[in-house]
Formats: sequence, C-alpha cells, structure tokens
Amino acid sequence: MSTETDETAEADGPEPEVDAAELAELRTRVDELEDRLTAAETEVGDEGRSMVVVATKGTLDMAYPPLILASTAAAFGWDVTVFHTFWGLDILHEDHSTDLQMSSVGNPNTPVPNAIASLPGMDRVTTRLMRKRIADNETASVQELLDVCFDMGVEMQACQMTVDLMDYDEDDFYDDVTVGVGAATALEQMADADIQLLV
Repeated sequence: MSTETDETAEADGPEPEVDAAELAELRTRVDELEDRLTAAETEVGDEGRSMVVVATKGTLDMAYPPLILASTAAAFGWDVTVFHTFWGLDILHEDHSTDLQMSSVGNPNTPVPNAIASLPGMDRVTTRLMRKRIADNETASVQELLDVCFDMGVEMQACQMTVDLMDYDEDDFYDDVTVGVGAATALEQMADADIQLLV
C-alpha cells in the first residue's frame, strides 16, 4: 500500500514551492474581490433604488395604485417620485382629493350593467359602494396614503402644463407638492430611475 502511495507521489511530481510574496499578493487580490462583491450586493439591494410613477387618472379607484406603490417603495428605502399629469392632478388637489368619484360606465369590475350605469346619479352610487368597501376593510383613505407618502419623503410632482391647462391655482395643492415640473424634467428622472410605471 505504501508502494502505491510512493508511486502516485512520484507520478504527480514533487510539491511546487510557494513563493511567500506571490501568496500574499494572491490573498490581497482575493480580499479586494470579496470587498467588491459585497459592495455590488449592497448596491443591488433595496437601498438606493429609485422609482418614478406617472399618475394620469383622478378617479377614486385609480388614485390608489400610484399611492400604494409609492408608499410601499418608500418604506423599502427607495427614492420615489410620482409625476401627476392631467386628471391625476386631482389626487394632489386639497379639495378634489377628498371627493374623488368612480365611473360606473365601462368599468368591467363594477357589478352594474352599462345600461343601468349610464343612468344619472349612478357614479355617486358606485362611489358610495366603493367608499363603504374601503371603510369596511379598514383600508387607508386617499388622504391617509397621501400623508404617508409625504411623511416618507415621496416627491409628489404636479405637471406644470396641466396646471396651466386646467387653470388650477398652485395654492390649491397640498403644501408638500412640487409644482412647476415640466415633462422634460420628468423624462430625465424616468431615464435615471430603476423602475418607471405609468398608471
């Protein structure tokens, strides 16, 4: 048995001598690679990510998606911007945001046929039913979600062109809303963001 071991050792050849300087250099390189790997893992983690959401609709049901996504991303430590344009401005309007309505017509998820949904006053009925469902499920209101977003540093932007088009007064928006933002600025932020969403 020892003869086989000797023969194997002879076949493999003598152990190469290790230069201490080369070994030290190799260990330094391994340490550097481990540091770079750790930094890369940290960089792709939740911290440091960014998201831009474009909110275009101002109905009660469509106010929730951008606010829920924005507040959740902010809770993860992301840098979040919501750019409100056209009817999405109503979400930021202090008076309008408290009375957002739902459309019954053409909404396949409302349990009302279009023939009935088109009757006068049905949007109010559908909105009342949705508000009741929100309350019964103890879901946060639009105002509560806005407060959370503002508290967590979400930048709520109002499209300046739409503000002018709708003849809104900038004083009608919540205090923390960023006004005077144009489409070019929004596009630049979207281009740099990790995630871009249109709602």
